[in-house]
Amino acid sequence: MARTGRRRGSPDTRQAILDAAREAFADKGFDATSIRAVATAAGCDPALVHHYFGTKDKLFLATVQAPLDPAEVIPAVLAGGVQGAGGRLVGTLLRVWDDPVTGTPALALVRSALQHDWSARMLREFLTTQVLRKVVAQLAVDDAPLRTALVASQMFGLIGVRYLLRIEPVASTPAAVLAASIGPTIDRYLTDPSIGVDPPPGADG
Repeated sequence: MARTGRRRGSPDTRQAILDAAREAFADKGFDATSIRAVATAAGCDPALVHHYFGTKDKLFLATVQAPLDPAEVIPAVLAGGVQGAGGRLVGTLLRVWDDPVTGTPALALVRSALQHDWSARMLREFLTTQVLRKVVAQLAVDDAPLRTALVASQMFGLIGVRYLLRIEPVASTPAAVLAASIGPTIDRYLTDPSIGVDPPPGADG
């Protein structure tokens, strides 16, 4: 007699978890997706999700086929605190995209985001929840959501200009030079006390 009920561990179960996670993350976003909900959709026990992927963060990275684990690079960005964090963040991300190993899947993710709504949502979730939000949270600054979005706007723009549109001279400028040039803008987004404060009446002219 065929077995019924929740799946036990198998390659098919792992793929079912990934399929369920892909749909859940794209539909609800990272924050609103739970391991239990993914397991229910995949027809397995939540323990199997943890068995295959460990944490929700790891499951998300596997779902988007992320080019790197942010947990491995964020400590270097945070070294030294807020001062200079912008340059270190820019330099770190550029090294990922410039690297011949990690750069190919990273660029594929960006290109796919321009063509498919699902990929765009997943790229947004990857950069905002797995990279930028964690950096901002560790720096303990006020108005974190706005600051995260502002940093994201700068990083998305840089990636598009350098790797997709390949606008010169940004496309061929050494990563260290770009990090030194753009880093202060990121630092301002992270530290400027006027960010998130309503301007005084008439300030917009």
